[in-house]
Amino acid sequence: MPLKRYADFQGRSRRKEYWMFVLLQVLVLVPLVLLIVATSDTSVGADPFEGIVGISLILLFALVFFIPSLAVQVRRFHDQDKSGWFVLLGMIPYLGGLIMLVFMCIEGTKGPNRFGPDPKDPYAEDVFA
Repeated sequence: MPLKRYADFQGRSRRKEYWMFVLLQVLVLVPLVLLIVATSDTSVGADPFEGIVGISLILLFALVFFIPSLAVQVRRFHDQDKSGWFVLLGMIPYLGGLIMLVFMCIEGTKGPNRFGPDPKDPYAEDVFA
């Protein structure tokens, strides 16, 4: 769903949506890194072009997934009735990642809030309109 809502910073996202997106990123990134490590040659006189290709693939992955990652984090904060600017907490050295992990695990507010209807409510109007 986050790739369908690529740059949509409006509305709310469930924990399941966020964690499935993280799982997708891990399932793409881990084999990519393993492939790069398995095919790289670290001997003396090795072709440096191989390393450049591997780094380019990882940078391309990061560029493609940066905006949807940011958008789904903002929507998770919206689900908790918090401002999307809370994403900046992740920039705190050493503690930012832990703070974000805790916030991404917290359940959203029940019922509608100022950012839209509850995505878990099956009787609400179309949440993803």
